[in-house]
Amino acid sequence: MTSEITLFVNPTAGRGRGAHAAQPAAAALRASGFSVRTVIGEDAGDALRRARAAVDGGTGALIAVGGDGMANLALQAVAGTRTPLGVIAVGTGNDFARALGLPVRAPAAAGALVADALKGARVRDVDLGRVGETWFGTVLASGFDSRVNDRGNRMRRPTGRFKYDLAMVAELAAFKPIPYRLTLDGGAVREIEATLVAVGNGSSYGGGMRICAGADMSDGLFDITVVGACGRGTLLTVFPRVYKGTHLDHPKVTVHRAAKVELAAADVTGYADGERLGALPLTARCVPAAVRVLAP
Repeated sequence: MTSEITLFVNPTAGRGRGAHAAQPAAAALRASGFSVRTVIGEDAGDALRRARAAVDGGTGALIAVGGDGMANLALQAVAGTRTPLGVIAVGTGNDFARALGLPVRAPAAAGALVADALKGARVRDVDLGRVGETWFGTVLASGFDSRVNDRGNRMRRPTGRFKYDLAMVAELAAFKPIPYRLTLDGGAVREIEATLVAVGNGSSYGGGMRICAGADMSDGLFDITVVGACGRGTLLTVFPRVYKGTHLDHPKVTVHRAAKVELAAADVTGYADGERLGALPLTARCVPAAVRVLAP
C-alpha cells in the first residue's frame, strides 16, 4: 500500500468543523509516517472528479472529512475499487460513521484510528446500496420523511436544522397515507398504503434515528422498514421511538429483508444518505462487499 493518503475535505461541514478537523486528522496520519495531500473541490462535481483522479492515481486511501454528504460523495469514488475509505465524521448526522463504529466529532481520535488501520492493513468489506449508478451507505428514505426534506430544502428561512423541524410540523398537518407499490427480489407487487418506506443498508439516518435498527452492513440484504398508514396521533407516538429502534415493535411497523427493492409512488422523492436521488419509482440493489473501509 502506498504511503500517500488523500484527505477529501468538506470545509463547510458541521458549520465549519470540516476545515478545522482536517488539521488534527492530517497530523495523526503524518505522525504515523504517511504523506498526506488534501482535495477540496470548488463544488460537489469538481470534488468528485478530484477524488476519482486520486483513486485512479493509486492513492493509499481516501479519507472523507465531513458529514454524511461527504462520505456519500467519497463512496462514488471508491465503491467497486480496492482503495480503502476512511471517515473523519464531523458533520451534523454522521450516520455512516456510526454504522461503522467510528468516532464522531473527534477528528484526532478518528485520524489515529485510520492511521493504525492503515499501518496494520486492517480493512473490512461492507455492503452498499445502489440506485442506478449512485451508491449509498445508510438509508434510502421515502414518504413522510422525504417530504419533510423536500419542504425544508425549499425554505430559505430559518437556517439550520430548525427549518426541518418547522417543515415536519407543516407536513404533519397536511399528511395523508401514501399508496405504494413495493416489489421485493422480483416477486409479486405489493399494493400498500404507508406513511414511509425506508430501505436500510445501515441502521440509521437523520443523526441517529434508527429507522432500520436491525440492518447489517455485511449480510448482503437490505432491511426495509414500512410504517403503515396511520394518523397524526399514532405517528407522533411512533416517531420518538425511532431513536432507540423500539418503533419496530409497533403494530403499524413491518420489516422485510431483500437484496433488491422496487419502490413506486406518486409525488414522492427518494433520498439516500440525506442526498436527493429523484422521484420514485426507484430500484435499489444491495451490493455485497462493495467498499473497503478502515473501521473496527
